[in-house]
Amino acid sequence: MERVLELDVQYTDDVRGMENLPTKAQIKKWVNASLADSIGSAQLTVRITGVQESRHLNEKYRYGKGPTNVLSFPFEQPDWLQPPLLGDLVICADLVAQEAREQGKTNEAHWTHLVVHGVLHLLGLDHETRTQAVVMEEQERVIMAQLGYPDPYAEQIAGC
Repeated sequence: MERVLELDVQYTDDVRGMENLPTKAQIKKWVNASLADSIGSAQLTVRITGVQESRHLNEKYRYGKGPTNVLSFPFEQPDWLQPPLLGDLVICADLVAQEAREQGKTNEAHWTHLVVHGVLHLLGLDHETRTQAVVMEEQERVIMAQLGYPDPYAEQIAGC
């Protein structure tokens, strides 16, 4: 059975017209690669925001300070909801561009990584402990390689 992915991509007014934003087709490709064989059909929302909304959501729901690059809001759904609603990803376009420059990555590679990372959170993976981080990062490396992108953690490993 072929996977059906219902994907809603939202661009807030403060990011419309920004350069190097991914298209819905790109995001869909990255989400599908992240889902792999872990789930059949699914639906989710990817909301691309500016700094102000990212800061507000991070402080209100994650109790963090300031904006963050990606927030994942998994959805605990009733069994009858089909296809399954995984949840929402909120990605701060300004921070993605800034981090890509600082880390010497292409915008596209960094966007891809953050979408993959966020989807894995929606699927239940985490990086709160070192053991969890090792598992999640390895999954990210595999997906990124399958998509043709470099290891997103290569610089961190080299710098250890």
